[in-house]
Amino acid sequence: MSFQMTLRRLAILLACGLLAACATPPRFDYTAFRESRPASILILPPVNSSPDVGATYSLLSQTTAPLAESGYYVLPVTLVDETFRQNGLDTPAEIHQVGLPKLREIFGADAALYIDIKQYGTTYAVIVAETRVTAEGRLVDLRSGKVLWTGSATASSNEGNNNSNGGLVGLLVQALITQIADTLSNRGHQIAGIASHRLLAAGRPNGILYGPRSPLYLKDGAPAP
Repeated sequence: MSFQMTLRRLAILLACGLLAACATPPRFDYTAFRESRPASILILPPVNSSPDVGATYSLLSQTTAPLAESGYYVLPVTLVDETFRQNGLDTPAEIHQVGLPKLREIFGADAALYIDIKQYGTTYAVIVAETRVTAEGRLVDLRSGKVLWTGSATASSNEGNNNSNGGLVGLLVQALITQIADTLSNRGHQIAGIASHRLLAAGRPNGILYGPRSPLYLKDGAPAP
């Protein structure tokens, strides 16, 4: 194989890789969502798959606002959590195992939101300190049992940060300072708020549709990419 042909193949492979990286994700199928059109949502305490023990309630406390602003009635999360505790369910993993008919009977909501926190907190990797929150969500109709929507979102303290001044020593010092500052200030809670909004606010690509309390109800269709 000639050198020119090799270069040509490498160029093609590179172009394909760039196209794949920039490709728009497939549009979510909203058929079940449109048929159900839930008006009220029960948010279950998120299952925490991260090492930070405070992740569940940090994220939970910031899930009501984006859904309410999107046009849904959201059952008060503190009341819901206390109801589970009074019935002997103390962990999110146990709560997520409760049957859909039982949740419907107790709370009367149209749909339940299940959240799994994949990442939460500040990490330090040689020259980079980052606070990152990643969560996945699943909205389930409590009347039919159908999955209406699934999605995921990530937020990071390093978004838009491309500061490479100061050399290697400067980067190391800056990363250490960032890690200490983020840990002491509980930066994860702030980043969790951003991730929660990206996950649950209507109008985002492949996001939740607008609810009946929104002026955009039944006018949204699928969010435009």
